Amino acid sequence: MLDRTKEPLDPGIAEEKPALAMPPAVVAPAVQSKPARKRRLRLVLMLGGIAVVALGSGYFWFTGGRYVSTDDAYVRAAKLMVSTDVSGIVSDVDVKEGQTVKAGDVLFRIDPRQYQIALDNAKASLAETAMNLEAAKVDYQRMLSDIASQQATVENDQATFARYSALVKDSAALSRAQYDQGRFTLEADQRKLDSLKQQAQVALAKLGGKPDFAVETHPQYLQAKAAVDEAQRQYDHAVVRAPFGGVVTEVDSLQPGLYLVAATAALTNQGAVGLVSNEKTWIDANLKETDLTYVKPGDEVDVTVDAYPGRSWKGKVESIAPASGSEFSILPAQNASGNWVKVVQRVPVRVVVESKADDPPLRSGMSVVVDIDTGHSRKLSEIF
Repeated sequence: MLDRTKEPLDPGIAEEKPALAMPPAVVAPAVQSKPARKRRLRLVLMLGGIAVVALGSGYFWFTGGRYVSTDDAYVRAAKLMVSTDVSGIVSDVDVKEGQTVKAGDVLFRIDPRQYQIALDNAKASLAETAMNLEAAKVDYQRMLSDIASQQATVENDQATFARYSALVKDSAALSRAQYDQGRFTLEADQRKLDSLKQQAQVALAKLGGKPDFAVETHPQYLQAKAAVDEAQRQYDHAVVRAPFGGVVTEVDSLQPGLYLVAATAALTNQGAVGLVSNEKTWIDANLKETDLTYVKPGDEVDVTVDAYPGRSWKGKVESIAPASGSEFSILPAQNASGNWVKVVQRVPVRVVVESKADDPPLRSGMSVVVDIDTGHSRKLSEIF
């Protein structure tokens, strides 16, 4: 017999021999388990996919209508063409384009000399009115003294005339001429007394019915005081100040030496400075009327601005307009015409934005996208 343990083995043959020598009973179970595992995996994937689709569909159905989004939204801010209601030559412009100002800062000035002259004249008229009223009070007291003196004269005339009446019967004691003179004197003095009383009544009426009135309460004084206040107002308005804090613009249209016409300054932008607020900004989002079902004031809002990719702001719905935008248009839609076509209307929704110190500036007119969380969720009772 040959000793096979001592013969050199071929490496290729040595690797194949264990596979050929493996019993068939050991290989069969491994080969048969692969199709079973595939069938189980396929079943799990099919059922899992159906479950995922069902859960996703249920989630989107329950949360349907909760979020409302639109890109028809823009940043708004308080803006104003600041001018004045007095005319004159612009003497100074105290700001430049793009400058940030606070409320009360001087924007520009008008030559105040003409308004200073008018103010001085009004103050002089007020002082003169006060003196005239004081003189009228003293003059009324003089009239009362004249009336008292004239009253005494009339009483003396009456006594004299009474004596003449008793003596006229005796022609030797009193002539007829003396009697007539006494009678005429009494009548004249009586008429003078009546005239003085009428003059005193007129003076008292001009004094407001009170001879001891306070000058500051008299209508003439109040009229003169109103003239002073108006002159002071015009003088103060010769210096134009910012009504609120913001950024100045449209400054180049206003230069020193320009004659500002108050009636047309704000309409033509000649004689006015633009001011855009940096303290109060908001967003006007024009939502479809069909998206307003569950939107209400106080809803949370996510805001993204086209100019600042990757940044977002938080906000809240402040108010919903009581009418659609077309209701305020110059040429509203003629829905009563025969060629009417139904169009989904847009209703403005105002959103206030919560800004932080490190946030970039939101400039009026920027385009934004708003996502409103209405908090609405559907219920199973809506299915049945």
